Amino acid sequence: MNTAMVIPSAYDIFSIRHAQAFEEACLRVFAFQARHCAVYRAYLSLIKRDPETIRRVEDIPFLPIELFKHHKIMSVDQEPQIVFSSSGTTGSVQSKHYVADVSIYERSFRQAFAQHYGNPKDLTILALLPAYSEREGSSLIYMVDALIRESDHPLSGYFLYNHNELHDVLHELKAKGTKTLLIGVTYALLDFTETHAIDFPELTVMETGGMKGRRHEMIREEVHERLRAGFNVPLIHSEYGMTELLSQAYSTGQGLFRCPPWMKVVIKDTNDPFYTLPSGQTGAINVIDLANVYSCSFIATKDLGKVQPGDRFEVLGRFDNSDIRGCNLLLL
Repeated sequence: MNTAMVIPSAYDIFSIRHAQAFEEACLRVFAFQARHCAVYRAYLSLIKRDPETIRRVEDIPFLPIELFKHHKIMSVDQEPQIVFSSSGTTGSVQSKHYVADVSIYERSFRQAFAQHYGNPKDLTILALLPAYSEREGSSLIYMVDALIRESDHPLSGYFLYNHNELHDVLHELKAKGTKTLLIGVTYALLDFTETHAIDFPELTVMETGGMKGRRHEMIREEVHERLRAGFNVPLIHSEYGMTELLSQAYSTGQGLFRCPPWMKVVIKDTNDPFYTLPSGQTGAINVIDLANVYSCSFIATKDLGKVQPGDRFEVLGRFDNSDIRGCNLLLL
């Protein structure tokens, strides 16, 4: 695909290193998507925002994430190379992300992962992701598949409900002093530690969030305390990503996430989606993900959080606000 149709060929979102370059890229991508993404264009019209009047990143409206459940959100007129879908619950409508160029996703997750964890070849990567592994269309599984292949370690791989095998592999890796990353959905990691606690302080444990209706919801501090005790590790890492995004933020402890340079979190007032809250105040997480260049890069999620000093953010939970301004009209 010719990226010149979005931004000048000399510009590369994955080479962004400073705020000015990020802002310039945001405005270029916004101008393109406001013109070429039919759903985003309709949303801007409904909320009476003229793209021609937007000159600052702070003024760019965010598309309600709910619209990914009901519309094909693309900024290019072509068949998608892949369609990612959310897990959802029985009877619910799945979000779908139509990805025009999957190589952008691959570059995004590889570069962001390397910034935090180095080369996958230097790691044994274990995955405890049963809810995701048992269905098709998961962007998380697509990413983990690629990382496991690149790790090229004979013990790297998936573990569904075979906790005894995972326990044995962890013991073997600990005995060999092998640098190991265990990626798991939250409820599965908790299930594992309740019956197979292990003393492996050197292990990196990354939870991807979600109870999926398997357990009662717990606050992050309680979850991480149980996992720290179950693996005897000093910190629990986390990944923040979703079907509707092609980039991930990572936390290496204390629930404080950092975005890659082409991604940013903005906190909006839950009662006024156009008002940006200052650092330290809790509100709705809105995400700028420039890797979404061929869908929509400006997404209003249903997560609650707050921005902290040092370009970090916290995820504090979710809010139920199905009547996000402008959203319902687009669903008709």
